[in-house]
Amino acid sequence: MLIAGIDLGTSRSAISAINGRKKWVESYVGWPKDFIARKVIGAPILFGEEAVNRRLSLDLYRPLQNGVIKEGTARDEEAVKELIHHLIQLVQSKNDDRKIRAVVGVPAESLKVNKVALKKAVAEYAESLFVVSEPFAVAYGVNALDNAMVIDVGAGTVDFCIMHGTVPSEDDQRTVLTAGDYIDQQLFSFVEERYPDSDFTLNMIRRFKEKYSFVGEPQKSVKVDIPVNGKATKHDITEEMKRACESILPAIIESTLELIAKFDPEYQDEIRKNIVLAGGGSQITGLADCLQDALSEYGPSKVNVVDDPLFGGADGALALAQDMPEEYWTDL
Repeated sequence: MLIAGIDLGTSRSAISAINGRKKWVESYVGWPKDFIARKVIGAPILFGEEAVNRRLSLDLYRPLQNGVIKEGTARDEEAVKELIHHLIQLVQSKNDDRKIRAVVGVPAESLKVNKVALKKAVAEYAESLFVVSEPFAVAYGVNALDNAMVIDVGAGTVDFCIMHGTVPSEDDQRTVLTAGDYIDQQLFSFVEERYPDSDFTLNMIRRFKEKYSFVGEPQKSVKVDIPVNGKATKHDITEEMKRACESILPAIIESTLELIAKFDPEYQDEIRKNIVLAGGGSQITGLADCLQDALSEYGPSKVNVVDDPLFGGADGALALAQDMPEEYWTDL
């Protein structure tokens, strides 16, 4: 049996297997729109960046865009199933058709409302399953299991999870929707407002964010090439980038403080000194320092960033799969 940890994210999904293989893919699934598209693409389905690059020929789906699967929409549920199958195939050896035992990490909101849909999506390829929130998977991987908080900054959601020496309950977790996608939308609006004659797409804006995002004082100006009347032209978007990235701070700070305030007062100081920042958004320059400064107004605080934001969730899910007692697994 192949044991694996899967991190099913709103923007990127990753898998880490006990055979040492680990892979990731952007969380996009696309089917050709018609027979011409199928002929041009030469495949019945595409995934990840390849699907995004071919989006004009595809019916493109991002099934966990807002942190939940749109249940009742067959294509979204099928997209999750195909994405999981694709991830499993990426780590399997050739001609290896064994079913797997998998811990699947998902956005916290999806854990609440999509358990049945996730089981259906995995059932064809897995022998047994355990579904956890992404921040819990991260916490397990970095051994932040007691008096700690994980904040997983993704594209569609920011997920919070307090760890206090047990499997976290729903009350220990929270989700907000002002995350990476929200930054993209804000940045698009700000750049459009400043440069109304420039021609750009939301996908271009997302690439700019991933390369240059920051909060606080800029280390250098952010200058990017954007077409104007068909000609690539330098644009300074430093202030727009700062405003867009900092737009997610109030909700993160407020949710962090509220979760800590609800916890046992004897342990609040310990949690504030043991906060782990994970997910792709953890790579926003200055975010950890900014959050730590805000929390320090309430007492000594320490915010650390995971070493590997891309595979932190999948590696943690794999570690959990290896340690999990038999009675916790759900047979499929």
